[in-house]
Amino acid sequence: MPSFDPRLKELYLNKPECVITLPEWFLPSEKIKEYRAMPRLAIVEIAGRDSVAAAVKSVEEESFTDLLPTYVYTGTEHGPWASVDQAVERLAGLLPEVRIHNLVVLGSPCFWQALCGRFISELISRYEFYTPCVGCHLYLHSVRIPLALALGKVPIISGEREWHDEAKKVNQISEALNVYEKIAKDFGIRLLFPVRNITKGDRIEEILGFEWQEGKEQLGCVLSGNYRALEGSVDYAPSQVKMYLEEFAWPCAKKIVESYTAGRIPNHLEIAASVLHP
Repeated sequence: MPSFDPRLKELYLNKPECVITLPEWFLPSEKIKEYRAMPRLAIVEIAGRDSVAAAVKSVEEESFTDLLPTYVYTGTEHGPWASVDQAVERLAGLLPEVRIHNLVVLGSPCFWQALCGRFISELISRYEFYTPCVGCHLYLHSVRIPLALALGKVPIISGEREWHDEAKKVNQISEALNVYEKIAKDFGIRLLFPVRNITKGDRIEEILGFEWQEGKEQLGCVLSGNYRALEGSVDYAPSQVKMYLEEFAWPCAKKIVESYTAGRIPNHLEIAASVLHP
């Protein structure tokens, strides 16, 4: 069973720049060497129930022996930190024969700001559509890429799903998931979506073996549902999302990750501005 260092909660509360500048106390260089020696290691994105189910399904499909849980903060989440620890504990309970390593916490609010916050007016003007959710999910996947590279190009397991019963989420349509995969592939990393084509929530609970309602028992986001109209409908064109990703978000995130992988903390806003106005 993984242990939980209380300093991780402080890291989450303070939300410093933490992509390549990782605290030595929770990911020492000796530990990185240990991870690099594990032939069947994968990084797990810890969020809600879908991410845990994705990890379980990935172990079944790819026989991973070691899983490294990771949580990435954005600056918009709220709720009890204990829900993150609980998700890791549930993962360990579901996979008793797999080594579930201690949680790693990552994040860069400036990276999130560059993709999702600073240039909202420009993005609305250019694409006649905007939601922070698509850029946010691209950010969540991108932040893990330098760690995956440092550990020997290990795969990253995500719980993204195209359908949630009868509902679609704009940040999880096929056009978006394809770009998330592409940016990981740009750096030689496999981003796995083992539950991508599972449409029914009942099937997710079947994988887990217990009831876990969607969106419950996890941290929330203050921007949740922002792309929905008052009555709950969603009015967007997938082509607009694809254009936003391919013209702005993808090249912006790629340049930022390239800077990280070169050992530099990037000027996130400067890079984003240069993509918008070369």
